[in-house]
Amino acid sequence: MIIKSKKEEKILKEGGQILARILSGVAKYARAGISTEELNRLAEEKILKAAAIPAFKGYKVSGRVFPASLCVSINDEIVHGLPGARVLEDGDIVGLDLGIKYKGLFTDSALTVVIGKGDKQAQKLIAVCREALFIGIQQCRDGAHIGDVGHAIQSFVEAEGFQVVKELVGHGVGRRVHEEPMIPNYGKKGSGSRLKEGMVIALEPIIVEGRPQIFLDKDGWTWRTKDGSGAAHFEHTLLVTKNGAVILTRQSLS
Repeated sequence: MIIKSKKEEKILKEGGQILARILSGVAKYARAGISTEELNRLAEEKILKAAAIPAFKGYKVSGRVFPASLCVSINDEIVHGLPGARVLEDGDIVGLDLGIKYKGLFTDSALTVVIGKGDKQAQKLIAVCREALFIGIQQCRDGAHIGDVGHAIQSFVEAEGFQVVKELVGHGVGRRVHEEPMIPNYGKKGSGSRLKEGMVIALEPIIVEGRPQIFLDKDGWTWRTKDGSGAAHFEHTLLVTKNGAVILTRQSLS
């Protein structure tokens, strides 16, 4: 677990604000008729204009290199969807996941939108996932167990009729895109390691409409639901303090 210095905290706050503005701008551009590659191109242009670097482009896993700056996951695609020629359609559930490197440090954030009005189930899925993130954030403070966070998220999501994806978790972030600790969206109160003041973490509930079983697409990156049900994903980068968590990737951070 890496405790960030006050200087690093300041840079991460700046980077988080840049990321929040960019992701919000990309989400507003997501509408029927727009290709996922257009969203990726817009995100990268905004990142470079802000004197930052795309965190995901060039990211390596088992010899594979992620080719894009933005992850765009649609409907049964859970996370890490690859941008391309696919055009968004009314009713699509679209997850947008973006990370940047600013002055040497990384922040990470994600949100999910529905294209057009969408049906009531899609709207509820997105609303529950968003609320689950903030319920988890309320548990994040110096001394809290990681299991406290996961338990709060899981209990809320399941009470609303959805399921958390257990294979995909939150994580530390800052000096690298992924750091310890791993932060599952499920767990038992009082279990797991403790959060400490000065830690920076990316909390990210990932939930599905149907069964929680998932598989990796043949593209080697995109995780999908086995039953074809829709998925939603929200994420914020947080600074852990004694009094709670400061959301670094929320717009207009004071």
